[in-house]
This record gives sequence, structure tokens and C-alpha cells, in this order.
Amino acid sequence: MRRFFFLLIFFASLSVPPFSQAAQLNASGSPPDQDATKIVGYFPQWGLYGNYFVKNLVTSGSAPLLTHLNYAFGNIVNNQCQSYDTWADYQDPLTAGETVNGQADSSGPNAFAGNFHQLQELKRLYPQLKIVMSIGGGSLDPALFSSAAAKENRQAFVKSCIDMYINGNFAAGITVPGIFDGFDIDWEFPSSPSDRVNLTKLLAEFRRQLDAIRPGLTLTLVAPPGSWAFNFIDLDKVQNFVDFFNVETYDYNGPWANETGFVAPLYRTQFDPNGSNNADATIRTYLRRNLDPKKMMFGIPFYGYAWTAVPNLHHGLFQPGIPVDQGDAYNYIVTIESGFTKYRDSSTKAPWLYDGTTFWTYDDPTSIWFKMKYVQQKHLGGVMIWDLSSDLSNGLLLKSIVKGLARAQAGQ
Repeated sequence: MRRFFFLLIFFASLSVPPFSQAAQLNASGSPPDQDATKIVGYFPQWGLYGNYFVKNLVTSGSAPLLTHLNYAFGNIVNNQCQSYDTWADYQDPLTAGETVNGQADSSGPNAFAGNFHQLQELKRLYPQLKIVMSIGGGSLDPALFSSAAAKENRQAFVKSCIDMYINGNFAAGITVPGIFDGFDIDWEFPSSPSDRVNLTKLLAEFRRQLDAIRPGLTLTLVAPPGSWAFNFIDLDKVQNFVDFFNVETYDYNGPWANETGFVAPLYRTQFDPNGSNNADATIRTYLRRNLDPKKMMFGIPFYGYAWTAVPNLHHGLFQPGIPVDQGDAYNYIVTIESGFTKYRDSSTKAPWLYDGTTFWTYDDPTSIWFKMKYVQQKHLGGVMIWDLSSDLSNGLLLKSIVKGLARAQAGQ
């Protein structure tokens, strides 16, 4: 998932009409059809340090629109699953104003608190919402996955993950099963022939051990946007073990390069020197490798990137520039829009901001609606979001996804 972690609402509200397949969740309804459109959102473990809590999924109206909530991330230490941050996960005693049910966490010995307690409370409100532990992330050394997936470590590694997250044995004196419904494997990225073989075997082992507990537990895999990474994923075999792939159809341009460009263009745009540097090229490549389109979740970034010292040619698009930090969340970008001129690419509907020297690339409701037509046209399985904390407090971008899918399914 995205390598860079970040800590005025221009719509007061956005109505979301009901539609037949996407995100029809409520606390008392029947479980969604397995073939239904899926909406997968990543929740950042570190969000609580920036005042983003599980509670925000409720107050924003986001929780009932999601089919899957991926918790980012779980760590790997000594070929075992382990918490990245025990304080955020299950120790931080949140105040009444920070919790889902309005009751303060206990701060006593072995008290169950933090994000995990709030996920438990969220599940009480939305029992059909699948909560999935995402293991890895862009900050995890990929060699740790290579080691954990190796033959001599694989079975014990999977067992440790299941014991911790499915059985709920989080720490000595803290056992709370029933919160997590499976795993998302975010190995960034397999990079050798042995990784290719071992990733397939790792996913097969996850599926075997999950099915031994009960059928229906979720297993997904993060799928990279470039062939340099997915060449070491045996896609045809892997899809036999995973429920779906979370495809990173973003980060095509960013602060690793000294040239501006779109973070997540749907199609190749004018002046783009790289014809494969877009979401359509990524999806088409996966489809050519016989990936089931219903197992592909189309990734949407809720963040953007910026460059400065950008010359005033083509309004700053595909021009040299100096990256500004590592970008920022959509909920920040909308607060500075008025200081820029906003442009929009005609072929992909992607917006950008430019003031004569500084350039911003991001997605907005218009570009998202356009992408939802593509999801429908390609018969993809749904949408994946990185990450929910970057949305507005009223869930505007997530609601734009839901509304866009509704419009696409209605043929609008």
C-alpha cells in the first residue's frame, strides 16, 4: 500500500441513492451477495495520533457504505505476525469523545482498548462489515516476507497470524476473538523467482488454515500497478486462493521523480511520455494474464502529490519540478484549491492545480465518477481506497464512489 503515511468541506452532504449491488450494508439486513460490488477501505493504524478514530467511520457515514475495512498494518518479526504498535492497536485508553459507543476505555491492567476495541464496537453496529488485517505495507522490508514465506517458516508464520488476529490472542491477558475476518497480504514486492513460487505457496497455506477454522474467511492480495512487480506474482495460480486483489491503480507519478504528472490517470493523457503509466494499462495487463475481472478491486487514492518550481508550460503538466515533501491528504488539498487555478484533463477527467509555480495532482468527485463508469464497463469486482482518513469529515469521496457506481449501473 502507499509508501508515504500522512497525518471546509465543500459539500455539506451528499445523498447516496440505493442501488442493487454496491455497499448495501446495514445493521439488520442480510449478508451481501458474494458477487456484489465490493468497496474496500484501508484504515490507518496511526490515524488516532492525528485525531482520526474508528468513530469517524460512523460520524462520516462511511461505515455502512463499506463491505470490507482493511486495518493497516500488521508487522512481521522473526517470521511471526506481530503488532507494529501495541499502544495504537489495543492499549491506548480512548476517551468517551473518541469512541464508537461514547464510553471511555478502561486504563486498568490488561484492559482491552485502542483501535481494536473500537473495531469490536464498530462490528456490533455493522455485523456484516468484514474487518481484515492487512499484513505488511510499503514500509515493511520485503525480505521479511521472503523469509516468512520460505518453506521452513511458512506454516508456522501463517499459524501465528491466525492465532493473533483470528483467534484474538493479542497479548498476555488480552484474548478477544471475532474482530478480524481474514487477511490482506501487502507484500511490496516479490522480486525473485523464489519469491514468485513462495508467494503462491504462502497464500495456499493461508487459505488452508483459514478454511480449517471456517469457510468464508477473507484472503486478499495487494496487486502492484507495474509489471516490474507483478512479473513475480503467479497471478493465474494465486487467484485460486484469494477472494480478490486490491489493485494499486495509483502512484503512477509522484515525489520519487522530478517531473510533474498525474497520481492516478485512468487513461494515457496528452504529453505523457509513458503509455503504460495509467490505470487502464494496468487493468488491461492483468486481464491479459487471465485474471478474473470480478476479483479485481480498482484502487482510488484519497491523497495527492505536489511539485514546486514548475515552469508555466501546459499549465505545469509533465514539466520539471521539485517534489514538495510526500504530498498530502485530499482533506488538506481542498483547503488550498482557491489559491490555484483548477484544470481538468479531457481524456481522463483528472484534475490538477497550478498557480504558475506549484502543481498538485489528485482525484476529486468528478474524476471518481468517471472511473466508476470504467469499473462498471470492465465488470470489475469493486473499488479499493487508500486511505479513509484522508477523506473529508462527511465522507465525500467515499460517497462519490458509491454514487458513481450507482450512476454507472443505471447507465448514466
